[in-house]
Amino acid sequence: MSTAGAVLPSPAPTRHSPAGGQHAALTADCAAALLAGCASARRASELHAAAVRAGVDRDKAVDFRLHRAYAASGRLDLAVALLRRAPDPTAVFYTSAIHAHSSRGLHLAALALLSDMLSQGLLPTTHTLSASLPACNGGRSGVAVGRALHGYAIKLALSGDSYVATALLGMYARAGDAAAARALFDDMQPDPHVVSVTAMLTCYAKMGALNDARSLFDGLPNKDFICWNAMMDGYTQHGRPSDALRLFRRMLRSGVEPDEVSVVLALSAVAQLGTTESGRWLHSFVKNSPRVRLNARVGTALIDMYYKCGSLEDAIAVFDGLNDDKDIVVWNAMINGYAMHGHSRKAVEMFNQLLAQGLWPTDISFIGVLNACSHSGLVDEGRKFFESMEQEYGIEPKIEHYGCMVDLLGRAGLIEEAFQLVQSMKRIKPDAVMWLSLLAACRLHKNMALGQRIADYLVANGLANSGMYILLSNIYAAVGNWQEVGRVRSMMKASGIQKEPGCSAIEIGRQVTEFVAGDTSHERTDEIYAKLEEVNGLVKEHGHVPQTELVLHDLDEATKEKALAVHSEKLAVAFGLISTPPGATIKIVKNLRACADCHAVLKLVSRITGRKIVFRDSRRWDLHLWRLLVT
Repeated sequence: MSTAGAVLPSPAPTRHSPAGGQHAALTADCAAALLAGCASARRASELHAAAVRAGVDRDKAVDFRLHRAYAASGRLDLAVALLRRAPDPTAVFYTSAIHAHSSRGLHLAALALLSDMLSQGLLPTTHTLSASLPACNGGRSGVAVGRALHGYAIKLALSGDSYVATALLGMYARAGDAAAARALFDDMQPDPHVVSVTAMLTCYAKMGALNDARSLFDGLPNKDFICWNAMMDGYTQHGRPSDALRLFRRMLRSGVEPDEVSVVLALSAVAQLGTTESGRWLHSFVKNSPRVRLNARVGTALIDMYYKCGSLEDAIAVFDGLNDDKDIVVWNAMINGYAMHGHSRKAVEMFNQLLAQGLWPTDISFIGVLNACSHSGLVDEGRKFFESMEQEYGIEPKIEHYGCMVDLLGRAGLIEEAFQLVQSMKRIKPDAVMWLSLLAACRLHKNMALGQRIADYLVANGLANSGMYILLSNIYAAVGNWQEVGRVRSMMKASGIQKEPGCSAIEIGRQVTEFVAGDTSHERTDEIYAKLEEVNGLVKEHGHVPQTELVLHDLDEATKEKALAVHSEKLAVAFGLISTPPGATIKIVKNLRACADCHAVLKLVSRITGRKIVFRDSRRWDLHLWRLLVT
């Protein structure tokens, strides 16, 4: 809060007035006692006026307590005004002001106050340092200030204080300096503060050093829910959702009661896994938990989990059940859910509804609605939404919004317009995803000339990654230029780039089974391949012709057909058919985009078997429910 122009109260009449001698005059000790623990700006102002009239407002104890009361109530302008007015402010006075700003995220203001204090010749105390270090959170400059404060702590022999050491560790941990943080942590042994443990865990997790984090976590004799949350967060942030979910269950068995953050992290893990039954179990846990309330935050996590697990109906039920407890984040989750499931018109409708509710859209709102337009080819609508971001709502488009537009235009065959949009980006540098989207559009619409131009640019500027190389290889293979395919693959090998293997997962009775193409590792492999052969025969009888042109290798037709037949998603479907009762829904999640042949086969299998097959790849969910369309 700005401190400019803050006006301190004048002595307005109050019931504390000693007028007429009917009331005893307010003493300094009494005023200080009344101000102790005061956190209401109105009450602080009343007491301030009374102190002014009684002539005790300049008493040091009263002055400081007034400052603390204003700071606690959020009136930082008045708190700082009192500090500026004090003839000889102490280090304690400055420390209180620094803490008030730092704890509210006003880091620059906190550090400015620290600078003023030092310029007054006052030496920082342990409390000053522990209040200032959390403000050292602004990139290189913030870390530089933090290191300088570390030097101060050593010079003044304060670095051994547990609060200072904990604050220093937190500062280094936020900066990602694990070595410095760990050195401080080791000095705290054998009894580090729980805040230090959490900071160290968070540091490792943020850097992706999950083995180090887990080693530290397992070595803790006592773990509170904050430690469990830090470890789970590391797993969810770095693509290890199964480990996060296992940790949540272990947390329950250990007797530690999860809080709201624990549940949100577990739901995030389930969303990554796509395991609906685990999600329903967590939903039931929330309903029966005395500690976790189904509020907007938990509701958003449930909506996100359900739609990513393929159950849009459950996501809608959660959304409707929140009644009036819907903030913009909840609406954004529902818009993204409709978009991911291909209900683009409904996503646009939801966007218009949130506007009608008086809510102001955020950048996430526009990502959802632009994705919806992309999935259904709503080019004109997408252009209007994109243009309205800055013109109507003052939201500057980010890389994600440009990416949605490039994808929308590319899918619609407007590749040159998409390329021009990328070239027009001045404030933001196009990322690899955007270039990949353009290359994919070139391949889809067989614009090989532009595809090669883009690829040459990426290679020349060192922007090539595995996805780009693979798409370029696919572009050449699609036109039968096997010499160029070989050259691109040689470049991949020379660069040490490897293609991520495709993997499809299916959940049967809360047990997740994963398959890769041609997988023979499952104990029921013979049954799976027998069912797959039966399925391939049935889809051919219903007119399916294998799209062998998608096999981008110089092979004969029969070999290409065999390669297509054992894609991971087809193995997962076969396993689902032999492992679930007739009529049961089959849900599959794949880490990469599925090929057109697999999409076609899944649709036919759904129609032939009367099964609802829900499939999610790296882009979206597809719902294959042909039974309803043909009856």
